[in-house]
Amino acid sequence: MFARLMGLRVVTPSRLHELVQQGGVTVIDVNAPQSWQAARVRGAVNLDPGRFFGSDLPPDLASPLVFYCSNVWCRKAPQAARRAEALGYRDVQVMSAGIKGWLDEGLPTESGAR
Repeated sequence: MFARLMGLRVVTPSRLHELVQQGGVTVIDVNAPQSWQAARVRGAVNLDPGRFFGSDLPPDLASPLVFYCSNVWCRKAPQAARRAEALGYRDVQVMSAGIKGWLDEGLPTESGAR
């Protein structure tokens, strides 16, 4: 919802699942670390939405990045996506349904610390 209002590209949970299976996409969970440990998109990294730097992201500014937070009402993922764009990343999307939408679709997750 907020991502679209901010003019960001959005991706559905099922489309993100396809992208993860194909490989080559960096998925970034901007939820609290406890939420990330409870359930996350497989392979997702956890970053603080307002405090990450370019060194926390892939070095190639053309790398596809997908951010998500908790649900459609959460603003952290769209804000983090904007931050990535400000750092020069050109292929930035938001899974606006958040982890709730992912779980509602019954898509696979991982949990625990890495």
